[in-house]
Amino acid sequence: MTTQTAPVARNLPTTQPGRPPQGTTAVSGGTVGADQPAADRGRTSIADVVVVKVAGIAAREIPGVYDMGGGLSRTIGAVRDRVPGGRPNVGRGVKVEVGERQTAIDLELVVEYGVSVMDVAQDVRENVVSAVERVTGLEVVEVNITVNDVRLPDDEESAAVTGARVE
Repeated sequence: MTTQTAPVARNLPTTQPGRPPQGTTAVSGGTVGADQPAADRGRTSIADVVVVKVAGIAAREIPGVYDMGGGLSRTIGAVRDRVPGGRPNVGRGVKVEVGERQTAIDLELVVEYGVSVMDVAQDVRENVVSAVERVTGLEVVEVNITVNDVRLPDDEESAAVTGARVE
């Protein structure tokens, strides 16, 4: 006696076979089947924004980093931060390119006056690589840093004096 089985229909995401949804990266290409260990069943995908946020937080942790982003993005970010209910954008000044197993990160920094730019850049690079690799499991192939500006000690004082024209 022979029996025939019909194929089982599954509700799977409609993406290209073997590729994660756009904006995400497959970190582990797991397998399917009850005979596989539980840790290997399925696939893990990491969205690009995860790498952006981890890198942004890690860069801001370093002493000597005053702010991140270019002039216009910092201005818009300052206004956004002052709006009630607004949250700071930890991804400002961070751009990433993510592949299947690797990522490259570009950072735009504003450093405090008096600190060694090269030392701050080295510390930022080391902290970002460590944090991104630890949190995401992706290999960081490069961290490019652009220092756009230096925050001078009298920047806030002059802004406060010129801002108050009348009493």
